[in-house]
Amino acid sequence: MESVLFGIGVTALAGALATIAGAAEDTESNIGSQGDPNSQVQLAPQMGYIHRIYNKAVSGEPPAYGLWVTISAGVAWAFMATGMNPVLALVIASALAIFVQGVYATTAYLGRTASLAKFEQPVYIDVLRSVTTVTMAHAFVAVFPAVAMCYLLIAALGHPFPLALLGIVWGIALGAAGSATGNPFYGKERQYQSQKFGAGVPISASGNIVRYAEAGQRSSLDNGWFTAKLAGPASGVCFGLIVFLEIWRTVLFEEVASGWGAIIAGVVIILIFMIIDRYIEVWARKNYGPYQAEATEEVSA
Repeated sequence: MESVLFGIGVTALAGALATIAGAAEDTESNIGSQGDPNSQVQLAPQMGYIHRIYNKAVSGEPPAYGLWVTISAGVAWAFMATGMNPVLALVIASALAIFVQGVYATTAYLGRTASLAKFEQPVYIDVLRSVTTVTMAHAFVAVFPAVAMCYLLIAALGHPFPLALLGIVWGIALGAAGSATGNPFYGKERQYQSQKFGAGVPISASGNIVRYAEAGQRSSLDNGWFTAKLAGPASGVCFGLIVFLEIWRTVLFEEVASGWGAIIAGVVIILIFMIIDRYIEVWARKNYGPYQAEATEEVSA
């Protein structure tokens, strides 16, 4: 009984760390414009819309965060193998991984912007200086809890996978959770606020992103301020639930039927969420339906 309670406590702590990581990951991605909506940022200068949005997407979020978390996990393992304190090793390893992320972000922004030179898109040095450091800070807040969670699984629950391998698995999952959950806020609700809600983005509006804020041109920091209110927490809850439910079913049902109990519990959880998702989708379509343009009455003289 004590081991089960201990496992549940570790599960709760791992879920909390994952929630922090998910929220920071999505905010960092939106500030750096790395995700599905990034294509519109890349397209904007080609359509004649010069902007001050940071653009560091060379790969999607899952492989990128798989790399950052794996670098941190591998370096932390090497430090701990020399006898370094685990907490100190995790902090230093995460910082080193973020330096790599900063180099990646800088070269990606400069490279992608240079490819748009013929469309007169300039490189804004102030944007490069301010946004790069902010993305690095958010990336650290995302990577460190993720690596700490992986170490917790090994140290507290005796997970058989090495730290670096757990970093690959959970790093990819972290990037996927943020990409799937938070990007709609950045893409639809922020970049295309000029479009009517629910109308989608017509072909004629491709690249015509919202480029001006309340005072002056909008920058990537404005996007981070907006998406941190809803998209970040939503992504954090998503990734936190993934981690919590994954570890929870293992802790409670691993000893049932030689491990098959945990597998069955996982399948049941997936089926429950599929039913809930389907119900919400049908309810939304029934109540809202397709987008309807507002009818305007002609004014007769």
